Amino acid sequence: MKFKIYFFISFLIIVLLFIGCGKKDNESAAINSEEVKKMEAEYTRFVDSLMNIVKPVYRNMSLSYFEASVSGKAEDWDRKNKYEMEFNSIMSNKDNFAKVRKFMDSKLIKDSLKARELTVLYNNLLGMQIDTSKLNAMTKQQSQIEQKYNTFRTIVGKKKLSDNDVEEILKSSKDNKYLEQVWTEQKKIGPIVAQDIIKLVKMRNDAAHELGFKNYHEMSLKLSEQNPDEISKLFDELDVMTREAFVKEKAQMDSILAAGLRIKVDELMPWDYQNRFFQEAPKIYNVDIDKYYKDIDIVETGEKFYRGLDMPIDELVAKSDLFEKPNKNQHAYCIDIDRDTKDIRVLCNIKPNADWMETMLHEFGHALYEKYLGNNLPWIIKQPAHTFTTEAIAMMFGRFAKDPKWMEEEINLSQKDANNIKDACRKTLRLQELVFSRWAQVMYRFEKSMYENPDQDLNKLWWDLVDKYQLIKKPVGRNQPDWATKIHIASSPCYYHNYLLGELLASQLYYTIEHKVLNAAGDNTISFVNKPEVGKYLIENVFKPGDRYIWDDMIEKATGEKLTPKYYAKQFVN
Repeated sequence: MKFKIYFFISFLIIVLLFIGCGKKDNESAAINSEEVKKMEAEYTRFVDSLMNIVKPVYRNMSLSYFEASVSGKAEDWDRKNKYEMEFNSIMSNKDNFAKVRKFMDSKLIKDSLKARELTVLYNNLLGMQIDTSKLNAMTKQQSQIEQKYNTFRTIVGKKKLSDNDVEEILKSSKDNKYLEQVWTEQKKIGPIVAQDIIKLVKMRNDAAHELGFKNYHEMSLKLSEQNPDEISKLFDELDVMTREAFVKEKAQMDSILAAGLRIKVDELMPWDYQNRFFQEAPKIYNVDIDKYYKDIDIVETGEKFYRGLDMPIDELVAKSDLFEKPNKNQHAYCIDIDRDTKDIRVLCNIKPNADWMETMLHEFGHALYEKYLGNNLPWIIKQPAHTFTTEAIAMMFGRFAKDPKWMEEEINLSQKDANNIKDACRKTLRLQELVFSRWAQVMYRFEKSMYENPDQDLNKLWWDLVDKYQLIKKPVGRNQPDWATKIHIASSPCYYHNYLLGELLASQLYYTIEHKVLNAAGDNTISFVNKPEVGKYLIENVFKPGDRYIWDDMIEKATGEKLTPKYYAKQFVN
């Protein structure tokens, strides 16, 4: 009996507590609901007000950067600097950041879209919370370095060579002494910019320290929602995954290159690998893809291909600058001028060859990602989920430029020629991916170590990494800042690892499209030509969401899996 009474009393207490708590929770929920509504309204007003200031300055900054890249004129770079400093002033404003932090700390921004917008805004502003004079000094320093890269030309004898010219000579010449001369003369940009870059690295580190980070490299990864330890772990995994295959391919490559140059394998030097940095695969297989493009209109071919995906680029091409000019930036990039009006532009230096066909497809892959970002997205997250996710799209499309099936369907390569070069093209693409993977290891590890200790012997660090990951020997007695000849170290800091992540995702997306969109048999013969369903898949699952979700969640929603290297390994390593 006692037990029954005790049980009844206990049960009654629980019921009373439950009823009492329920009433309190309801009241609390009502209060919280009002607080949430009030805070979200305040947040919306703040963001709208901030964007009214940010957007026009951002547009001016982007447009002036594009114009300076094309002209190379000092006055255009000065104008770009002016707008960037104005942008820095807005983004580094302490009052704005204090308000954003208040919204973060309140935990009352419950709307999922607003909450994501707030997180991205917080990360963007956090990286700018240093003294404005320091931000402006970094802007000026970087612009001065970029100007030096833009206007530098390799001089051999009395002839000025563009980067295009240098690459062509390194690919085609069989004169080892001439190759050495061209390579060495091109490297003279290194001493011109090296000390400027080291100064900029220290300025960036100083800014990172001010914000509580170990160095700028760590800050860059964390503020772009990447875990530095996880990225390093992934690069270690990729090192192990590609090492054996690369060593085997490199041995074969060395034998072929040495025979072509009539030297011994152990006499091969960096200039013998047909590229300034050995970041692209040498032409060792019996196929000359360039000859199939020498009479092809690269721009028109790109327009036709993307039109077949029901993702036209004609209006984007019209605003772009695609061919060589004196003092123009010699590389290639895509820029969204303002995120609102679809004023998206590409800078290229197109020549009728396979590499520039690849670059055309690559850069307008970026452009299409920007073009089809959801119009309903807030401006702050109206951008790709991550820089490497847009690289993945660009790389996936770029690979087609050297794919015989795509060439057969898109540039009318004969079936006979397609069959003849099929095996060599497959091997070339695999070699290219292995070569690039090893090169990306050098860039990632060099930048990571450089920002950890910019006072170390960077010349030695560079060549130690080149030797370890690319198996390329340093020229005897050479002690020059060859690392500084790579413009990305100055202009796109702590970014290069995203190219390799992009390659992983490109393979993952390719396999998803192959099996879930096109229902192909898996024989690596798909080309996407005239497949509007591919465009529809990408628009709906990758482009439209923009930065609505953190990058790994977007990838899982689009492919069914988090980012994984297994499809890259399946396609290029195994």
